[in-house]
Amino acid sequence: MNRLNRSVLLLVFTIIGLGGCAHEGSSLSDPHPVTVADLQAVLRDEWSRHVFWIRHVVMDNAKGDRRSRDFAEKAVAANARDMAKTLAPFYGDATAGRFRALLTKHDEIIQAYSDATVAGDKRRQEAAIATGASISDEIATLFSQINPHLPKDTVRSLFATNIGHHVAQINKFQDKDYQGEDETWTAMEHHVYVIADTLTNAIAKQFPAKFGS
Repeated sequence: MNRLNRSVLLLVFTIIGLGGCAHEGSSLSDPHPVTVADLQAVLRDEWSRHVFWIRHVVMDNAKGDRRSRDFAEKAVAANARDMAKTLAPFYGDATAGRFRALLTKHDEIIQAYSDATVAGDKRRQEAAIATGASISDEIATLFSQINPHLPKDTVRSLFATNIGHHVAQINKFQDKDYQGEDETWTAMEHHVYVIADTLTNAIAKQFPAKFGS
């Protein structure tokens, strides 16, 4: 299946899931036991939706399509909620809420960079990148505190790379370099699987009793 068809199918399935903006998505808030493969599948889906919907936000912003961007922004917010729900059975609602707040800031920084790029404001672009680095550090600190198998430097690098991909994608859209954007998108898809798998492996090591065979 080519990349266009995969994106169309993902869009259809996600819109079905949104159901009038009451997006349920996938999470592990249902009763245990689950398997490590279940957790990996859920996290990969959630991180795939993270890049998918932010891509639509920045693409719609570059085109000036406010209505479509509003819809995509709601999906981005729902995705952050779903990721927090997935962490809650392991770390509790309070920690999951902290992650959701930080991920929301992460998403907002990407949108701020997109706005600055459309406006041609390099100072705001640089400010967004600097803030993004700070948020990546906060996320890394959180994960390193709650899971001994997630070193701070590893997590910081994962989230910094994710932001770097989004920044590159925004610039490609602004320059109408669609071939370059396609190459960036491929790298983004691969990298979010690395994030999902890193989190999966660390959680499985920390909570082996929570997983069925």
